[in-house]
Order: sequence, then structure tokens, then C-alpha cells
Amino acid sequence: MNILILGSGGREHSLAWAVKQNPKCDRLIAAPGNAGIADIAECAALDILDGDAVVTFAAENAVDFVIVGPEAPLAAGVADACRAAGLSVFGPSAAAAKLEASKSFTKAICDAANAPTAAYARFTEAAPAKDYIKAQGAPIVVKADGLAAGKGVIVAMTEAEALDAIDDMFGGEFGAAGAEVVIEEFMEGEEGSLFVLVDGDDVLPVGTAQDHKRVGDGDTGPNTGGMGAYSPAPVLSDAVVQKAMDEIVRPTMREMVRLGMPYSGVLYVGLMIKDGQPRLVEYNVRFGDPECQVLMMRLGAQALDLMLACAEGRLGNAQVAWADDHAITVVMAADGYPGAYKKGTEIGGLSDLAEDSFNMVFHAGTAQDGARITAVGGRVLNVTARGASLSEARDRAYAMIDRIDWPEGFCRRDIGWRAL
Repeated sequence: MNILILGSGGREHSLAWAVKQNPKCDRLIAAPGNAGIADIAECAALDILDGDAVVTFAAENAVDFVIVGPEAPLAAGVADACRAAGLSVFGPSAAAAKLEASKSFTKAICDAANAPTAAYARFTEAAPAKDYIKAQGAPIVVKADGLAAGKGVIVAMTEAEALDAIDDMFGGEFGAAGAEVVIEEFMEGEEGSLFVLVDGDDVLPVGTAQDHKRVGDGDTGPNTGGMGAYSPAPVLSDAVVQKAMDEIVRPTMREMVRLGMPYSGVLYVGLMIKDGQPRLVEYNVRFGDPECQVLMMRLGAQALDLMLACAEGRLGNAQVAWADDHAITVVMAADGYPGAYKKGTEIGGLSDLAEDSFNMVFHAGTAQDGARITAVGGRVLNVTARGASLSEARDRAYAMIDRIDWPEGFCRRDIGWRAL
């Protein structure tokens, strides 16, 4: 079959890598793709936020299956356009994508489903939001209601930090995403990510992971889009996963069906776990990045079969075959990230690295410039390894990093420390 993957990051490179291993895949196209994806798939210039353009391209290229990587095309209704044209597509409708596109929508759904999550209030003006913060005190969490590319959440440890966040959001730092703000109680515990495939009422857990959000070793410094991740996550034990499914995921998905917006695709369930009790931090409507990279490393070719079963309404009969293994990914970022960083620096040594089911470098923010691979983003490479133990996977990943010649890049040296 001919398969089109929408997106250009490390998540999409890992999806392409896993899909390519499945014999069902005849032709693989990524739009727009990146320098790493170009090694294993065709890359196409396409506006992935334009549903009509995606449908036209799919028709012209005899595409059988569309996999939507990032959240923005989903919120823009690209999956709806594909379904309306009779295409098989992996990703929820725009209505269902509000589980990520609107924090207040998610909170209302959780209230209706009685799913345990943080207490909250929503605001459309700065003054009452500030009054609420002063009454509640810190620590407290301030969230832009809409999509902010993973950056619209401020975990404020002081009241002043929270008040500054209100000024930033209503001042336009996150654009339209910050026109409405959700303020939540600070939840204590350990965070983990549960990934679930959903097709209406049918749900299938497909893995756990834990990422490292802060830029510096020891979880210090500002939050980023993620500096690394590993799978499985020990904090998400079988008992905790069962509780999360029974108390959070299934009730939420039933409520979505009741509202006439059944969910179809992967659901990222961000959880805070304390004393064995999970509470919902957030839903995302796509695979996490960089968590997708470790999940794909462990799932391999069966990832395509699972996504197809989800898209075609066969999830009730699907099963995941997990090996007793571990995977880790370490993000190499451009110096200065998550602040200002230089673009166009050359990355050497990549062609000398092994690429197999135990060692992979997934490209996130790269471009091909003649014979050179250059860095064009903040998070640039996802150096990913698999092993019989997490320590074995970690050692493999850092051994690869030590062979990459990129003086203008950096990484954390402690990815996986909580589990290790």
C-alpha cells in the first residue's frame, strides 16, 4: 500500500522508520519530511494544514493510508477532509482534537466523566485571573487554553512567576492560544505518559514512556519540548495503567461518544502519579515527541498494523506484542535552545553510525545542503537506542552521541535517571 505521513520532525521520522519495516508498505511519502526521512521515504512539498491540498495530493499519488503526525493539522480538520474523501486516515476529527486544542474543553469533559484531574478555573481577562492566583497562592500552573506548540504551560513555583505568566499570555506571547487561560492546582507526584489507541468505544494501551522536559541535567532550567525519553516507564505499573484506563481514559472516551464526537487515533494521556493514584495532567491527540521515538523503536513493524486496525475500526481484535526490552532517546539541541539559537551549522559523523533495530538517529530539525546535513531547528536530533535493560540502551545512545561531530549542539547527560 501507499502511505503518506504528514509532518517534519523526529516523531515523523520514527513513524516512517517503523512503517517502512512492514511489508504492507510499498511506497512511503512524507510531507514535508526532513533530511533524515529523505533517506527512507520520498519527501513532498505540501501544505499539511490544507485538507483539500492533502486530499488532492493523496488522489494524485494513489495514497491508501494517511498518518497525521502533529496536532496542528488535526485541529485544522485535515483528518475530516481525508475521511470525507474516502481515505483511510490515522488521527482524530477536528471536534475530537479539541481534547488538545482547548484546555477548558478537556476540563469540562473530565468534569462530565468524573475523571480525576487538577482543580481549575478559566479566565478570559487578566485581572480576575491575577486575583485568583493571589487567593490560591503558589505553586500553581498557568496554561494557555489553545495550541502553543507545547510551550503554553507555566509551572509557577512563586506567585510572581504566575502573575508574570498571566501578563505574557494576555499580552500575546502565545498568540490566539493565550486569549483564554486555565489556572490549575499544582499536582505533586511523578509524571508519566500512557499511549492509548482509540476507536470510539474501543481502547488499546500501546505503551508507556517518561520524558525529561527541563533543559539541564538534574531536571534544571527552563522547560523545553522534551530533551529525551525512555520506555517503559516504571512509575506506570500495570496497576496504575489499569486505574488510569478505568477511571480516566474509558470514561472520557465514553463521554466523547455521547457528545457525538467519537475519538479515533492515538491518545497521549499525561498522568501525575502519587501513592499509586493517577490523575490527568493533559491529553494530547497525537504521539508525544520525543516519546514516539522510543515507542516506535520498541514496536517496529507492528506499529503500522496497529494504526491500520485503529483507522479501519478493527481495534477490538488488535493486540500489542511487546518484547521485554527498553528504549531511550536523547535529544541533541542547538546551543541556546530553548532560547535563541543559530541555524545552518553543519553536523558531521552521522553517516558513520549504525542504523538498525537497536541504534537509530531520528532527525528532528535538519536539512540537506548539498552533501552537508545542517541544523535548522532547536531540537535537531533524537539519538535513540534499544537494549535488554535501560542502562544498556542508555550506553548505546551516548556512545552514538560521542561519535557525532557537532560543536554547536548539546544534550543532557542524564536521560533516564529516574528509572536508573
